[in-house]
Amino acid sequence: MSNNKRKLALIAATGTALLLAGCETTSMKMGSPEAKTVATGSAAGAATSGENTALEKCDSPLGTVSLVENQTAGWYTILTGEYKLPPTANLLRLLVQQSNCFVVVERGAAGMRAMSRERELMQSGEMRGGSNFGRGQMVASDYALSPEIVFSADNAGGIGGVLGGLIGGGSGRAVAAIGGGLQTREASAMLTLVDNRSGVQVAASEGSASKTDLNLFGGLFGGRAGAGLGGYTNTPQGKVITAAFMDAFNQMVRSLRNYRAQSVQGQGLGGGGRLGVDGGTAPSQTYTPENAPKSTAPKSTAPKSAPARRR
Repeated sequence: MSNNKRKLALIAATGTALLLAGCETTSMKMGSPEAKTVATGSAAGAATSGENTALEKCDSPLGTVSLVENQTAGWYTILTGEYKLPPTANLLRLLVQQSNCFVVVERGAAGMRAMSRERELMQSGEMRGGSNFGRGQMVASDYALSPEIVFSADNAGGIGGVLGGLIGGGSGRAVAAIGGGLQTREASAMLTLVDNRSGVQVAASEGSASKTDLNLFGGLFGGRAGAGLGGYTNTPQGKVITAAFMDAFNQMVRSLRNYRAQSVQGQGLGGGGRLGVDGGTAPSQTYTPENAPKSTAPKSTAPKSAPARRR
């Protein structure tokens, strides 16, 4: 048997084994590892269960945080339109609460409408007495966490093409088809943390993830024929994006452990900066209202009136 025939026989045997595995019917599994992303488990207050052991954690919260998504950005359109994935807010809520680095407060449109509706019912008199929906109970959001995604998808079909060229003939075309089923998905995610009171960016981080999958029958018989068998058919982008966000969040937590506030020497933030321009006003020391310097009344320069003469 020639080398090409032996290689083709090996490929055929591998394909048959995968086909038989693909035809296997299994019972429903709750909590199946194959269906999970890296963001898994649950959180209730400071308690967690089943979280990913790779998630960075904090001994105590650093403050309250709200999730802010730019729903007009291009990445958001791709996420919800092309990939049919939900917003990233709930995913990040889970990661943030499990980490115990921040206490998450609701600022989403749907959540705010729900809270406003309850208050309207209270004001209308429809609620029971003692429902305690009075004013002054909302918790401030100390920080805003904003996500961004950079998508990238590369097909490793070139690998199959190289192998097919080495073998040649019909055997080479079969190998090239199998190699064409190799797909790599990559995603890069960014997170920015902004102080809501001052508007100062406190932290920023980038994370990434990639995954390669063998979609054998998609390569042999076309994308539609193997669509239900490839590992990327069940929201593969979602799993890679989740891993990228977890990587970005872990990077941010590591930096926040060594956080030092930035300052402008000789003045407060926003006092004019140290890069002066010709003809510009001199920088000044900024302050908050409670730390405002005591104002001193300017001395009068008007001449004193002469004393009245006695008559």
